[in-house]
Amino acid sequence: MVEMDPRDYEIAELGPKLREVKDLDELEEMLELEEGGPNREDVKTLLVSRIEKLEAEDEEEAPGEVDPSELTVAELGNVVRKIEEVDELEVLLEEEKKGQDRKTAKRLIESQLESVQGSEEGEATEQLPPEEKYPELDHPTADKQYVKALSGGVYRDMWVYCETQRGELIDVSKEMLGKARELMDGYNDSYDAEERVVAVVIGDSIEEVAEETIAYGADVAIYTEDPRLERFYHKPYTEAFCEMARAGSGSEWDRSEADTDWKTIDGEVYDEPRYVLFPATNNGRDLSAQVQAELDSGLASDCSGLYIEETVISNPAKTGEAGDKKEFERVLHMKRPDFSGFEYSTILCLDAPGREFHPQGASVIPGSFDLPDPDPEREGEVVEFETTLDEEWFRVTIEDHDRLEGGVDLTGREVIVALGRGIGDDPTKGMELGLDLVDAFGDADLGISRGIVTSSYQFEGHVERYAKEERQIGETGQVVAPDLYIAAGISGAIQHKVGMDGSETIVSINTDSEADIRDFSDYFIEGDLFEVLPKLTEAIERGEPVPMAADGRGDE
Repeated sequence: MVEMDPRDYEIAELGPKLREVKDLDELEEMLELEEGGPNREDVKTLLVSRIEKLEAEDEEEAPGEVDPSELTVAELGNVVRKIEEVDELEVLLEEEKKGQDRKTAKRLIESQLESVQGSEEGEATEQLPPEEKYPELDHPTADKQYVKALSGGVYRDMWVYCETQRGELIDVSKEMLGKARELMDGYNDSYDAEERVVAVVIGDSIEEVAEETIAYGADVAIYTEDPRLERFYHKPYTEAFCEMARAGSGSEWDRSEADTDWKTIDGEVYDEPRYVLFPATNNGRDLSAQVQAELDSGLASDCSGLYIEETVISNPAKTGEAGDKKEFERVLHMKRPDFSGFEYSTILCLDAPGREFHPQGASVIPGSFDLPDPDPEREGEVVEFETTLDEEWFRVTIEDHDRLEGGVDLTGREVIVALGRGIGDDPTKGMELGLDLVDAFGDADLGISRGIVTSSYQFEGHVERYAKEERQIGETGQVVAPDLYIAAGISGAIQHKVGMDGSETIVSINTDSEADIRDFSDYFIEGDLFEVLPKLTEAIERGEPVPMAADGRGDE
């Protein structure tokens, strides 16, 4: 029986604990347990990744002695990538075909074989459509009639979609404008260019809002307004944005008749934006996916870090030649939390041979960047973009709506007490203790981690409302920056960190002295929250210091 059952953990908790498991048999058993239910894809990916990592560290068999029938696909993959002889790979492929004849195993061997042959011959890798390269697989997009990407396109500027609510810019729109200004200032210095920040505003009676974007860093504000656009509809908003993006390109998808002087740099009208940013809000996530799909480019969603620099890539899919390396310039590096919740991944949107991927796009988590101070004296160009909106795009209309009263807004509080899965032994008692500590402060409120929202904890009626998603802090919840943030029973997944690491002082309470949250806490208390919270509440009520707090970055 394994010591750690993956079914008892959320993926954010499981990630760091797997680092301590070094027994392959135990990991295989854990994978079998997960496959038996709940069979979560992200958890299985995490387990397989750990298994492959340990297998790679083990001494591998000599390639000539490999019997593919005795290896799992993961084990075979680790062996195959070390083989650089065509003859050995061909023999291995024949043995696999005669034996288990696994499709995934054959693709691994064939892929390595193509790479080795390309390196030896010095020839470009033939770019075959997926449906021709792997005819045995289903290809649901094979009937797509055309790809709307450009060839030899001209790309300039960084565009920022500025979302509004009730006729005003929301904070994340201002944050993105400030970050875009910073990025493009650095870009222009590095590449001796004069590219700009372009704010895109869509709605009804929003000319003044468009003008406001100049004060927050835009060089150009392009807007389209119509009474029907008062509320967000993804079809007309997508069509309007993409018409702006393609205006003046002369491509077969450019249907705009509007003036494009505003899109001219050095006497040339560029085809599409170089970069685009969207807010990672409900509407922003919807629009970003629709726009980037229509423009046939890529999207990195829910990002919390952006920078522009060169990168060197050796993947034949991007270089066009196996064994070759290629430097890509002016690449937007988009950082976002990965599946484990404890690491960041950097996403790149790169051109491929015969296919251009522009604009490079990202959606940005609210609160990821500083809110800039407006400069009312700043000058820029404000342009109304005239477009025709098809009635067919408004087949579904909102006849009436009510604004919900109340709700929970944690963003303005001086103190936030946040609870995590550490309350699991007695969820109701844990919630009560958190509320007691909140009451001991003045301007304070209670927040929770996603672990509580997605858990099956049973709360008694008087505290049940505090376990709702409206109090969640993190990547998919609220982003807060109080003077004091107290995290009790929270492990410190990146998804939670991005929602609170702007706090002035962070105090964390956890029984695990190696919990990730310790790395970004100002003070760390090693202990059971059921014992620590009452003492902390008493000390606050008496106005006394708390002697058990230790510097989170140092020793106890």
